[in-house]
Amino acid sequence: QVQLVESGGGLVEAGGSLRLSCAASGGTFYTYAMGWFRQAPGKEREFVARINWSGQSAYYADSVKGRFTISRDNAKNTVYLQMNSLKPDDTAVYYCAADRGGSGSNSEKQYVYWGQGTQVTVSS
Repeated sequence: QVQLVESGGGLVEAGGSLRLSCAASGGTFYTYAMGWFRQAPGKEREFVARINWSGQSAYYADSVKGRFTISRDNAKNTVYLQMNSLKPDDTAVYYCAADRGGSGSNSEKQYVYWGQGTQVTVSS
């Protein structure tokens, strides 16, 4: 059973930065594509970014492109989300997820393992 634990969330002012981490255990992390999703209050969970198993391919939602960067360290079984130029609209619970296929998807249905989420709050 794969376990994912997110960390790094918090309260930040608009324009600030945060780096989220997601540590994986119990599986073959280096074979999984990884994704970040978020859910704001009263809204559905949405795709933020994903990265393939090797880290060579990354994709982003239009709303975060140019501001967020996803990366991974397979030696540490960890995926990261560097978030810069944060906006109040980025306020949400952020979840990491693992797709046993190596390419990943923008659809949350593709992901079988999920973390518990970490809160990001951006003040104006």
